Amino acid sequence: MSDTVALLGVKGGPAIRPGSAMPTSMLLSLAGQRIVVDCGLGVTRGLVDQGMALKDLRTIFISHLHSDHYLELGPLLHTAWCAGLASPVAIYGPSGLADYWRYFCASMQFDIDIRQEDEGRPALQSLIQVHTISAGTPVHLEDITVSSMVTDHPPLTECFAYRFDSGSRSVVFGADTIYCPPLADFAKGADLLVHEAMLEDAVDALIARVGNGDDRLKRHLLRAHTMAPDAARTATDAGVKALALNHLIPSDDPAYTDTHWMGAVRPQWAGPLHIGKDGMIIKLGEEE
Repeated sequence: MSDTVALLGVKGGPAIRPGSAMPTSMLLSLAGQRIVVDCGLGVTRGLVDQGMALKDLRTIFISHLHSDHYLELGPLLHTAWCAGLASPVAIYGPSGLADYWRYFCASMQFDIDIRQEDEGRPALQSLIQVHTISAGTPVHLEDITVSSMVTDHPPLTECFAYRFDSGSRSVVFGADTIYCPPLADFAKGADLLVHEAMLEDAVDALIARVGNGDDRLKRHLLRAHTMAPDAARTATDAGVKALALNHLIPSDDPAYTDTHWMGAVRPQWAGPLHIGKDGMIIKLGEEE
């Protein structure tokens, strides 16, 4: 298994429209392990499209509790169980995930009980282990060390960027955040930084498309997300080997194309650049 990052869904925000990308989810393949990072709508299909057998699911990291990052966590686990999952799955993320999982199981209890009693499947709840992340306390996954830091994503107080290190390879998933200079230190020298990005000129058009918010939605976007030039500045300050733009705002407005993203990023970042697309596979170390 080669070391790669697959961007399963690259859309920022929970809405989907005809022709749009899917919300945030990623698959890291590193040191012989496959690790899911975030579980927005579409993650299950995205994993299958990458050729992954769902029964092989073992490890999931969730950055924060906005729906475009964990809406499909429960359905993914349930579907994996229906597809033959019989080994434990460890989930790491902010406080509140255990409640989410408990309430999801409660909402599906009739189906879960029927499948256990009528089909002889193992107890679903017993397979899932939820671990609350504490920033600064590493998680060790055999040959992989996972570090975390809290990003600046108000009004949430628990939004985690994750760094995965194994041997000479390192990948950083920056999570949602306004421009956050400490993230550059966290990502120092990584093979790949996956960072959210927003185009300032497109914000008003996005607000108009959503249609059911008020001026608070615009204030949230401006105070909680990173403009594309600042994502590029973070990558430059970190000295990473490659930058992938993810959680794109917007990702479904035909008036904004790769040319606009390139124009926003290139003044601040001269290195290898991946403008996220659903299903994109990035090979680690290809810039060496």
